[in-house]
Amino acid sequence: MDPSAASRRELSRLAAREPIDLARAALAIAREEYPQLDEARYLRALDEFSHQVMRGLPAGALPERRVGRLNAVLFHELGFAGNQGDYYDPRNSFLNEVIDRRSGIPITLSLLYMEVGRRCGLRVDGVAFPGHFLCKVSLDDGELIVDAFNRGQLLGLAELKRRFASAAGDAARFDARLLRAARPKEILARMLQNLRSIYLEGDDLPRALSAVDRQLLLQPDDVRVLRDRARLCEQLGGPGAAAADLETVLRLDPASSDAAALRARVDRLRGAGKLMN
Repeated sequence: MDPSAASRRELSRLAAREPIDLARAALAIAREEYPQLDEARYLRALDEFSHQVMRGLPAGALPERRVGRLNAVLFHELGFAGNQGDYYDPRNSFLNEVIDRRSGIPITLSLLYMEVGRRCGLRVDGVAFPGHFLCKVSLDDGELIVDAFNRGQLLGLAELKRRFASAAGDAARFDARLLRAARPKEILARMLQNLRSIYLEGDDLPRALSAVDRQLLLQPDDVRVLRDRARLCEQLGGPGAAAADLETVLRLDPASSDAAALRARVDRLRGAGKLMN
């Protein structure tokens, strides 16, 4: 069986189940690039990291103390850190590489933090904060916002507002909803969006298309992603596939401001497809 087809089928299967197993889904994303990836090995690594955390704690340790120990293990004993020197290396977006190299970007290090934290009995969610993915640890009387890219830095409200202003502009208004828990499919789709951007920057259109294909497994009705895939298909010489995606866009968003232009584009692409046959 084609390894890409197998990894996509596994990603679809995992995404259809609630709750989604984020670690396994992230490894399914990686398997398209690493067909021989040993999933069990990386799941064992996450288990071992959590055991290392818990061995250093007394029974019944409060969540705040578990967070402190989790940070100590991941970022000091194990040496996980944000890849400041080569942020756009695609390996930073693959969980297996992050575990092997102890280096990643905010979203993959946050996913690692979430998975190890969950194994330690913590409730850890991802936060799709503007410009920089974060984690949120829920406590009995509040929550902690953690920056896994910066070695588990705990962020207070003043720092969050400063970062938001830097990302969105001083005129933008900070809202507590910015700290809502990201849904697992959102996290996986954002990982794939990062990969798509990295591959486009490197002019690797086939890999960019692969990332977008998998985004649509998670978000099949996202018209922005459908438009993106249509452009890539057209660039790669697939006018029929591009036209099909644009027809889906028109069906999902018939009142789009550029609907007439899209219909004309579909007609042109269908005509080009006939010439190729």
